[in-house]
Amino acid sequence: MAFNKNQVAFFQSIKTSMPSYTSLVDVIAEILEISIDSAYRRIRGEKLLDFEEIEILCNKFNVSVDRFFSLNSDSILFKGHQNNYQETSFKEWMEDVLAQLKFVSSFTNKHIYWLVKDMPPFHHYYHKELAAFKFFFWMKSILYNESLKDKKFSISDNIYDEYAELTEQILKAYHKIPSTEIWNIEGITTTLRQIDLYHEMGIMTSTEDALFLYNCVLEVIDNLENMAETGKKIIPKHPDIEGADFNFFVNEFIIGDNTFFATMDENKVTYLNHSVIYFHGTSDPVFNDAMFKNLENLIKKSTQISVVCEKERKQFFNKLRKKVYELIKLLPEPEE
Repeated sequence: MAFNKNQVAFFQSIKTSMPSYTSLVDVIAEILEISIDSAYRRIRGEKLLDFEEIEILCNKFNVSVDRFFSLNSDSILFKGHQNNYQETSFKEWMEDVLAQLKFVSSFTNKHIYWLVKDMPPFHHYYHKELAAFKFFFWMKSILYNESLKDKKFSISDNIYDEYAELTEQILKAYHKIPSTEIWNIEGITTTLRQIDLYHEMGIMTSTEDALFLYNCVLEVIDNLENMAETGKKIIPKHPDIEGADFNFFVNEFIIGDNTFFATMDENKVTYLNHSVIYFHGTSDPVFNDAMFKNLENLIKKSTQISVVCEKERKQFFNKLRKKVYELIKLLPEPEE
């Protein structure tokens, strides 16, 4: 019966989106709150899913209902979170980032690709003061936390500690996943502009804090260069802990859009950036295959400076440092 075959294929598509060690029948039984035997009969197509069960499974596994009915459709289902304008929104965003990284990490063969427009958030987290600044900026200027409406940023306030545990978990999860980043010279511009604007507008309490943050960015650049040279991820505080493979490409012609793409065994997921820090993801196979081909073509037209091309690598990172030094020169002299 054609409908039953579609149901079998539907469950197979769900299976491929789950880590290999996960039991499909156990997961389905738990989600639908049915017995193991009932789950088996649905998976084998012997008992048809009702519409409520289809809705539950589609929402849970981010699968379009079109796939259940084997319909050819131009619609693509994306799933993700948005700002709820609550004081907890930033912590919830951090928790979601961690959950996505843990999900990718749960697969045997995994790889993440980042088409860089703004420096990926993980690199800021290596320095608690720079991380604290980004946290403050995101909460005040992007998430519009009411409690920060009239507040100014100061390194001495140390807002990092509140999110220290989450940040460390995110770093450790990212550290374990092989990655490819495609950069442009503008990759650090957003962070530099945010520091410059907050200092210029008086939202930062001192010039010394601005200088400190610029020096943090220089240290981030140093660490990025070290990772590119070795082809491995490095946590500055724990250089003895071996990280996953790190591939670094430069494309001087295309500025990325912060697309985050993951391959997990036979599966692919595309996370598209929106509202500055949020991502919506899709496991749609047609869309992801097209996105992966686009990434492969872009990589072919980019210059790899990780492990190889020492001259080009030094030139690129020196250009990044120059952008920071130019802003440091514009800072007023500290008062006597």
